[in-house]
Amino acid sequence: MTSPSADNANRSTDYAIEVWELTRRFGSQVVLDRVTLRCPRGLITTIVGPSGCGKTVLLKHLNFLLRPNSGKIFIDGEDVTSLSWRELDRVRQKFGMLFQAGALFDSLTVFENVAFPLVERTRLPRSEIERRVREKLAAVGLEGAEHKYPSEISGGMQKRVALARALIQDPQILLLDEPTTGLDPTRSGAIHNLIRQTQQRLGLSAVLVSHDVPQVFHISDKVAFMYKGKIRLYGDVGDVTHADDPIFKAFLAGEEIAEDEESLQTKPTLRVEAR
Repeated sequence: MTSPSADNANRSTDYAIEVWELTRRFGSQVVLDRVTLRCPRGLITTIVGPSGCGKTVLLKHLNFLLRPNSGKIFIDGEDVTSLSWRELDRVRQKFGMLFQAGALFDSLTVFENVAFPLVERTRLPRSEIERRVREKLAAVGLEGAEHKYPSEISGGMQKRVALARALIQDPQILLLDEPTTGLDPTRSGAIHNLIRQTQQRLGLSAVLVSHDVPQVFHISDKVAFMYKGKIRLYGDVGDVTHADDPIFKAFLAGEEIAEDEESLQTKPTLRVEAR
């Protein structure tokens, strides 16, 4: 299957996010090397790869924390790479973000952490803010924890608070950067299941960066394997996990990637569904 051209990407209705030939350099170092990726609407697209391959940098472009040197990003068919910072605020309203470390405010209670985006960005009455916060906390199983501080709850509960905050403005697209960092396998599995249940219940389009392989694959619809700033593999979970790619196999097994393995397949493999 072949990748459609970027010229008709802005007419797509099937993809929440489309990335075309995205390049980002820091000085002389190329961190993203002509990355092309499509994230289907209403599904979870998971990005995996070794440390330093560019996963988090790519995610920071999707939530507009960084601008590319070249290439395009389409959100719901709209080219956002040329928008001003003021115009991007409108697009940002579609997004919820769960950061790697949770990014909770230690000095605020669970309730205040979840309410923070509404307090800062809206003029909703206090009663409506309280209703929404309690609704989101109930959705992640944290009824009764409103008055606790982050230091008084477990790491898994902190992740749930961060997820509730990411959902507080009813986003259409959810971005998650290593949501299970620091958790043991049991708690990681619980957070994965909660993410999947939440995504399906709300019909969200989600992009998940994760190091939890292969565990994260059971909640994923599409998988993109990044290596040295490129998307090396992309497709359905089964297609990617069974791909005959020595570098991906070594990554999946937790092995060091040898130079002779790199020489076996130096050209990235990109599988993008034709429309």
